Amino acid sequence: MQTQTETHWLARLDEEARALVAAVDAQPDGRRLLDGTLDAEGYIHYLVQTYHYARWSTPILAEGGYRLRRLGRHPELAELLVQKGEEEKGHDRWLLSDLKNLGVPEEQVEAAERSPAVDAYTGWNFFTSLAGVPTAVLGTAYALEYLSRTRAGVWAERLKAVAAIPNIHKSVTFLRSHGALDGDHVAEMQRILAPLTDPEDQEAILFSARVARSVYPRIFRESGATSR
Repeated sequence: MQTQTETHWLARLDEEARALVAAVDAQPDGRRLLDGTLDAEGYIHYLVQTYHYARWSTPILAEGGYRLRRLGRHPELAELLVQKGEEEKGHDRWLLSDLKNLGVPEEQVEAAERSPAVDAYTGWNFFTSLAGVPTAVLGTAYALEYLSRTRAGVWAERLKAVAAIPNIHKSVTFLRSHGALDGDHVAEMQRILAPLTDPEDQEAILFSARVARSVYPRIFRESGATSR
């Protein structure tokens, strides 16, 4: 049974995750994703930027787990991080496949300029895994998996229903798969994080969720239009 303290800190984590969903919905392209009317250019931009952070998910998560092992701290959280790193393997290939079906070859994706938000996201999470509080990356993971649970599947279905983008029915593998997988992941993380009582770890996880909430929505096109 969860104590009041455990419930309180997890409630704060949920607040950050819900705030991320609201921030994404407030972005012009985020709104268009939600109603299925996002244009091909905006969707391609979103997938390309997602690729450039998702490709690093496995090493970021795994390094945090390995570092916890070396420090001899929180063995269950160390295993969770390593496990989540394994779960993320190949997700970047889903993005490349979706983009290929939209007419964007892998070479073009690799050469595309990363947004400042992607650099901030990957830089922050590599720092926490390699040199900061290694449990912090779980805040990022929780916030993004909460977003996937509530939005990814919906985005995929609405994009297909409106069909404003040519070949869209073959280009939502990443969204559809994350929407299906991440609901169970959120419940698992809640179970494992509930007994965590160390204030430093709690605050590090909450702060990383806050960073994700601030940074992630900026991977969409600025003001819903391509920068020139």
